Parts: sequence; C-alpha cells; structure tokens
Amino acid sequence: MPEQSFIQVTSEQWLDLKQFPGTQLLPLAEPVPKGSIHLLKMKEGTTIPIHTHPCDEYVYVINGVLETGETICSSGMFWFTPADTQQGPHKAVTDVEIITIRLGEMGFFESSLTS
Repeated sequence: MPEQSFIQVTSEQWLDLKQFPGTQLLPLAEPVPKGSIHLLKMKEGTTIPIHTHPCDEYVYVINGVLETGETICSSGMFWFTPADTQQGPHKAVTDVEIITIRLGEMGFFESSLTS
C-alpha cells in the first residue's frame, strides 16, 4: 500500500538554476512521467525568457510580484497555460516564490532556441 510522504520545505536543499541566475528550484513531486510539482524562487530583477512547454502548466504565486507577459501577478494569483502556448517572459518585480505544476516535459526556452 502506498504511503504518504511529507517534505518540510524550510529544511530542504534548494537547487540553483544556473541557466537563470537568481532562481532556485525545490522539486516536490513528479505527478506524471517527466512532469513536476516544484517551488521556484526568483530574486527581484530576475527574468525567465519566453518559452513553451509541451504540456499543461499551472502556477500559483505564494509571495511577491511577478510580471508574466503583460500581466502583473502578485500573491494569491493563479494562472493556467495550455500545452504549446508561448508564455513569458517572467520578470520578478520583487523577490517571488511560486508553486508550479507541470504535467509533462519541460520544453525549450528562448535562449535554447537561439543557441
């Protein structure tokens, strides 16, 4: 029988995302193969470039203010992006913490497409 699992996020080791300086990721679960539920921290001024995911993605802003595309998202904002939909750039107006649920592979970012 499967068991519950618990993660105390304040005592876990966050991963620095070297491809996006100023970001840290904390993987929480893999709900589907190659998918993820994770926390993401972005320092004020950090930008994640325009990108798509070949899967649906759900995002909730826990703390801070983030501009995504032309929409300002602050604490309590939730958004859904369907698979293969261009999104971003995501710009941290303040320090930001979000939780993301991605139901499949990561996909490609603008910098990956142009290099």
